[in-house]
Amino acid sequence: MAFSVKNLPAPFSPHTSSFLPHSPLLVSSGAFHRNNVRTPKRRLRICRAMVQQPVQGGASAAFAKEMERVSAKESLLLAFKDAGGFEALVTGRIREMHRVDVNERIIGLERLNPTPRPTTSPFLEGRWNIEWFGSGIPPAKFVFERFPPSLANLSKLVLVIKDNYANIAAKMKLLNSIESSFVLSAKLSVEGPLRMKEEYVEGILESPKVNEETLPQLLRGALGQAVSSVQQLPVPIRDVVSSGLKIPLGGSIQRLFIISYLDEEILIIRDSSGAPEVLTRFDSVPETEQIITEYES
Repeated sequence: MAFSVKNLPAPFSPHTSSFLPHSPLLVSSGAFHRNNVRTPKRRLRICRAMVQQPVQGGASAAFAKEMERVSAKESLLLAFKDAGGFEALVTGRIREMHRVDVNERIIGLERLNPTPRPTTSPFLEGRWNIEWFGSGIPPAKFVFERFPPSLANLSKLVLVIKDNYANIAAKMKLLNSIESSFVLSAKLSVEGPLRMKEEYVEGILESPKVNEETLPQLLRGALGQAVSSVQQLPVPIRDVVSSGLKIPLGGSIQRLFIISYLDEEILIIRDSSGAPEVLTRFDSVPETEQIITEYES
């Protein structure tokens, strides 16, 4: 009885590992060769499709995760704005609902952290603006403990990290007319993939800068007398006054923290109590920004 080769199942089927059906049927070598010529190309197309499908799926999943991360970042920044921003935070005018909302969005962004070892990442260095913080951050603690809100307001917190050292500057306004800064210089050491330690080596209370246009009329005369008195001081003392008051710390103040999120735009750290601090990156580090690597007496 004659059989047609067309009725045979396709060789090298992707759904079976058998070469031919289990049958005593014999096929001439010429017929088999003619049918088998296209098999390598077809196998190549099948294998290529099987390889490409996971790659396309992986790229799609990565894109979706990146979009989720971008959305979470925008949502967090919007929550800061809705809560009243930095001013509302330092003056204590943030409502509990807004505080909870911000914390919830911080947690949502932390789970999307793209940097597995942030303590050694090059993204860590740079100039950061501190947007959200707890009461344990040392420069803010210094201002809050020594100046009543009616006398001084914290206007900005800036962190500069470079070469394993950091400067944390608390910029404040006295009587809404006198600007000054308290700068803490710290040495940073890596304690693990997520954990770091700050050792503060020096504090500087910079000389105040007075905006005469906003200064009350009653204080302008006193300001003129103070400036005149400073000009009459000996040059060494005058230089000390103009450069600010330096306070050696020698590592007596330390702080441990973990980095829970880091990318090219946002840094989130948590102190030993678990309180989060959220920082956003400035575009560049000004040339006037200096890092103090060691205390000079």
